[in-house]
Formats: sequence, C-alpha cells, structure tokens
Amino acid sequence: MDGQIVHVIGASGRSGSAVCAAILAAGGRIVPVVRDASRWVGTSVVGEPRVADLEDAAALRLALADAGAVVSCAHARHAPAVLDAAPAGARFVFLGSTRKFTRWPDAHGDGVIAGARAFAASGRNGVMLHPSMIYGAQGEDNVQRLAALLRRLPVVPLPDGGRALVQPIHQDDVTRAILAALRRDWDGPHDVVICGPAAVSYADFVRAVAKAAGLAAPRIVGVPGWLLMAASVVTRLPGLPRVHADELRRLMEHKAFDVYPMRVELGLTAVPLAEGLTKTFRPAR
Repeated sequence: MDGQIVHVIGASGRSGSAVCAAILAAGGRIVPVVRDASRWVGTSVVGEPRVADLEDAAALRLALADAGAVVSCAHARHAPAVLDAAPAGARFVFLGSTRKFTRWPDAHGDGVIAGARAFAASGRNGVMLHPSMIYGAQGEDNVQRLAALLRRLPVVPLPDGGRALVQPIHQDDVTRAILAALRRDWDGPHDVVICGPAAVSYADFVRAVAKAAGLAAPRIVGVPGWLLMAASVVTRLPGLPRVHADELRRLMEHKAFDVYPMRVELGLTAVPLAEGLTKTFRPAR
C-alpha cells in the first residue's frame, strides 16, 4: 500500500484488528481509533491508538483531524458521526451489513439502514461494504457457537427443515474486500454487498460446520418456526449456548446475494464455504 496512512475506527474489534494487521503487512500505516486503549493492547497489533468515543464529537474530530483514508469497522449507525468528524477530502470504507435487507427489521438493521442513507446523502467518496454472515474471525460466535450446539444436541430442529438460504463470508475475505476498497479511487458514495461465492441451504450449512469441526453428520428435523421461537427459552439451560427468538426468525428468510458487484467493484471472489470452514477449524500452523 506504499506507505498509505489509514485511520481505522473500531481497530480493537475482530474485523478492525484483522484489517490493521493486513494494512501493515501490505506496507501501509495505521492510526488505530479505539474507545478503550486497553482493548487495543490486547490485539498485539503494533500502533499507537487514539482514544475517541464515537458519541463524543469533539474527541472523534480530533482523532480524525489528519485523516485521508478512513476505515470504520464500527456499527454503521455511527456513519453520520464519522462523516461529520472527518476532513472534507477524506475517503471512506464503512462496514454495514446485509441485515439492511431483512424482512424483520430490528435496532441493528435499522442502524445499518440509517447509516447507509446518511452516507449516500453525504456525497462523500468511498464505499459501504455490506457483509453477509461473517465467520472465521478469532472469537466469532457464528460457526463456533453452532459447533458447540452440535456437540450437545442429538437432533437439530430447524424452521422448515433448514431450507432457507445463507451465503456466509470468511473474515479473511472481509479483510481482503476492505483492502481492495482502499486501493480504489471512489467517486461519490457506493454500496456493495460482500458474501460467499454461492448460497447454500441452512441445513447444508449446518452439515458443513459439523464436518469441518470433526463431528458426526447431524440429524436435522423440520419444526414450525413459531414453535422454535416459543421454545427458545430452553437454550438458557446450563451448558447450552443461548439462541434468541429473533435469530430463529431470521433462519426463515433467504439470505442469498448477487456476487457480480463484488467481483466487478472489488475484483474479489470469496473462498468457498468448505475451504473457509477448514481454515476456521483447522488453521494452518
């Protein structure tokens, strides 16, 4: 990246720390912007952080005063604050979420929608990337929590037998997408979905996670969605990861996306699910 300096907001989080490490490995320089300096120390990434709460306009403006390129791995609802605090000539890469497309909006999805609208209306240069389900990051609770459930459940009850489609993306590909976005000279605000190369049924996703984790093929049974949501209180039992009713409801909607914009705008194709899961459960030494 030829010494490019990038201000990374949310640098101590999963995506943020991965992006910081990748920028440094590519020859760039980083200015980590974090809310808690102690969390940054725990990432083991080299760099002196600037501390700023995203709800503290003065502190954020000071942290971004000399920013030319800004990557925000914070929730997209903070996009208006970042846009307001950054210099007029700054370029942006925001992380949104495909939750903006859900049929059942919640606070998370509403925040993504609001942030995307604010960025689109700003006229500023850059892109908001909307990843599908992210897996493979250290400490993530998507496939790891699912694997924990599979180790304990004799059968896996899924709404409609798990026919709804999902298209997860590995954290490494999210990082690659952010770096590709940084290298591009964007004209005005853009919006790009980033996801795995192909959609699979949630049932097949569960089977793939079990195989990658070295578990027996799970027995999947179809159960009405309303019944599963009503019974979600069962997951409060000791030893079982918590599954919320809203998560179960989202298992009933298709989450499949067109990969063409990602390929054209970023020159990127994500790794297949089986390969990404292998990296997740059996990382190279």
